[in-house]
Amino acid sequence: MSFSPVEQEAIILNAVWSMIDEMVNFAIFMPIGPKTDDLVLMPRTEETRRISHILLGDFLSPLVSRGRSDLPFSLAKPTPGSRQSDFSFLFYLRQIAANPQLGRDARKLVETVEAFSAWLEQDTHIERVWLPSIQVEVDLDIARMTWIKICADIGKHSFARLEGNVKKIVEILERHGKSIDEGMGYTVLPEFWEWFHDHLFAYHMSTIAEYLNNIRWAIYAYLRPEYGRAYHETGVAMELPIYAFHYPAGIEAPLAKTMYWDLMNMVRAKRNRVLKATLREAAAGC
Repeated sequence: MSFSPVEQEAIILNAVWSMIDEMVNFAIFMPIGPKTDDLVLMPRTEETRRISHILLGDFLSPLVSRGRSDLPFSLAKPTPGSRQSDFSFLFYLRQIAANPQLGRDARKLVETVEAFSAWLEQDTHIERVWLPSIQVEVDLDIARMTWIKICADIGKHSFARLEGNVKKIVEILERHGKSIDEGMGYTVLPEFWEWFHDHLFAYHMSTIAEYLNNIRWAIYAYLRPEYGRAYHETGVAMELPIYAFHYPAGIEAPLAKTMYWDLMNMVRAKRNRVLKATLREAAAGC
């Protein structure tokens, strides 16, 4: 199937917003402290931390098409040698910001995507990482995106499906002057998980949630004018308005229409929550 640029944009924004909704919500997190800008989010359980990590790994993985050279929805591929975060859904948000279709002002989207990308691509320095199964202690410098994705796969798959990640761990240790074979790499998997998922990911979860939530708000702000253009009421049922959306030019494929409609409903739901919160604040101040 072939999709126009505006159809591709609706599909990508729907996918990204839905993925962030799955990762950043109160089923996964519980707030710690007063409800202020300094609110800390902690996972409710070890299981929700694991789920959050797996979902983040999916978000940070490249889009692929099994058995075909082209990608779904006629989407472009990042070129070899691109920055690490381009091999993720952040690449498509950059493309949207560079050539916006549904909105005009993508500056906030650029800002939030680049902030998260820079954080992901930055190295994490961990001193004296002890791997008892191979009797190795080593200081490691690993890009956050690298260990996040390795641990996402460890959390999702059994060791029998982790050959590629084992090779990455072997290469990481090799770069740091510690040579091990692939068999030893398999024995390291639980220890790598403990260091980087149980400790580092748990430490960074609130920060990651903030970055993702900022992207979600930036998408909302970008789409808010389009919602204002497209929304119209068609009647009333049980004292509630019946509404529809005027599709923009270029959205013709049934799948793209569905994605666009769902996306506008996401904007509508968030807009209504913002209005309710504003009314509560106004009432409290009276």
